[in-house]
Amino acid sequence: MEKTTGARALVKALEMEGVGVIFGIPGGATLPFYDALKDGNIRHILARHEQSAAHMADGYARASGKVGVCTATSGPGATNLLTGIATAYMDSSPVVAITGQVAKAFIGKDAFQEIDTVGVFTPVVKYAFQPLSAAEIPPTIKKAFYIASTGRQGPVLVDVPKDVQTEKADVEYPTSVTIKGYEPYVRPDPAAIKEAAKQIIQAQRPIMLVGGGAVKAGVGPLVLELAEMLMMPIASTLMGKGAVPEDHFLSVGPIGMHGTYHANKLVTESDLVIGVGVRFSDRTTMDVGEFEKEKVIVHLDIDPTEIKKNVKNVVPVIGDLSESMKGIINEIKEMMPFVKDSPWWRRLKELKEQYDGKVFGDAFSPYIVKKIRELLGPEDIVTTEVGQAQAWAEIFYKALRPRTFITSGGLGTMGFGFPAAIGAKVARFSANVVDIAGDGSFLMTSNSLATSVKEGIPVIVVILNNSVLGMIAQWQRLVYNNRLVAAWLGESPSFPDLAKAYGAEGVRVNGLEDFERAFKEALKSEVTYVIDVPISPDENVFPFVPAGKGLREMMT
Repeated sequence: MEKTTGARALVKALEMEGVGVIFGIPGGATLPFYDALKDGNIRHILARHEQSAAHMADGYARASGKVGVCTATSGPGATNLLTGIATAYMDSSPVVAITGQVAKAFIGKDAFQEIDTVGVFTPVVKYAFQPLSAAEIPPTIKKAFYIASTGRQGPVLVDVPKDVQTEKADVEYPTSVTIKGYEPYVRPDPAAIKEAAKQIIQAQRPIMLVGGGAVKAGVGPLVLELAEMLMMPIASTLMGKGAVPEDHFLSVGPIGMHGTYHANKLVTESDLVIGVGVRFSDRTTMDVGEFEKEKVIVHLDIDPTEIKKNVKNVVPVIGDLSESMKGIINEIKEMMPFVKDSPWWRRLKELKEQYDGKVFGDAFSPYIVKKIRELLGPEDIVTTEVGQAQAWAEIFYKALRPRTFITSGGLGTMGFGFPAAIGAKVARFSANVVDIAGDGSFLMTSNSLATSVKEGIPVIVVILNNSVLGMIAQWQRLVYNNRLVAAWLGESPSFPDLAKAYGAEGVRVNGLEDFERAFKEALKSEVTYVIDVPISPDENVFPFVPAGKGLREMMT
């Protein structure tokens, strides 16, 4: 034990968890913590908005597989952080958020910059802590990191009153932790594995569907092994991109509202879906009644609350994904030989040859996304904003490695991509990191240009600039009888000039060849490089399945 202040105990506890970087903005309620950081070994990256700090920590976590850490002061600092933490929660990303709080004597008295942070954050974190003494801080941090990084991962809040940071106490730093009632490792039931294997063997047209859980669990090789045994297609959710290489001969890309044509087609024709670490969200299944129709669904997930939440007709296998996959593979090996050819395999080849990479309509943006894929290496990272740019990236950018495609799936947070790219670059500085953006989404967190330049974190931003809120305009054109309302952004500002004002580089391009030259220059740049790509405001993303429709009702 050692006698120290709560703030210094907090810094040391974070160092003991292996934290090397924190993203945040200081404030009155966190100044003791920041003073202690001055004497520590943790790099602090100064965001320009707390939402961006949370996205940076989230991008860091997704790219590295480690826990990302962000911090904000009490009151508005904490509430600004909330959107980023909710984003991490919806996508099961391990982030620890440390917020300052007013002194204990002022809690509940409407003090300056007071908010019930624990109450506000509780719905969007795995757990919320508020240590009330300096001695509580080290075990609290140990528990926070344990909860965030195990089981179904997710964000955890640690809200620290200011006087807890300044008081001195005898502090002990635990080296291990157990939490009563929290069992993050779940061993799958052998009977459930046998039943799942039986259903898979009986299927004539099986398809794998991998989600974000498959990426986090690192089960891509097992997915490939099972798929190659049965020569079945592998589709993904938006969050599952990269779980297996999307250039693999069995990969058909994502399904859903903005899935590939052949992936949506194959899943509707299948008689069995093996969901690996997926939520079966509304944007994936679309009309869930149609999705479930005339097929068996085998659902593998570590979180029992996901079973039968969105789809009901399931054969569940609850537990660690790696153990579940290995068990099913071993069962199938005992029951049947490898499949070398089948009508289903021939159907897969037929559709893939016809539709893989196919651009429907006359949109220019897909060719930009394809060119980015061509010019990047397999280990390079792409983040996306939210909207049409995200959808084009989902369909046309093939992720070749896990943790190289980072996007806001569940919450659909505009402004996510750029700060997430900064966080990802910090996590893997040797990789090129590219944010595929729309103009509307980029404007929401463009002040992160200051962070990227001042902190020496160079990323590339490709803005597909159509001067409108693109997905809003697309829906209004296709679903609301072309009644455009509040979608027009106009052509301001000049993004290259904005970038240069912050000390970054920027260029506006005209055509694919011009873009390729600019992108190659950007890859060599030592500062963040913004490439403004003008596109038509009338471009639509296809395929597109309108909300409420089934996957069979794709618009092309």
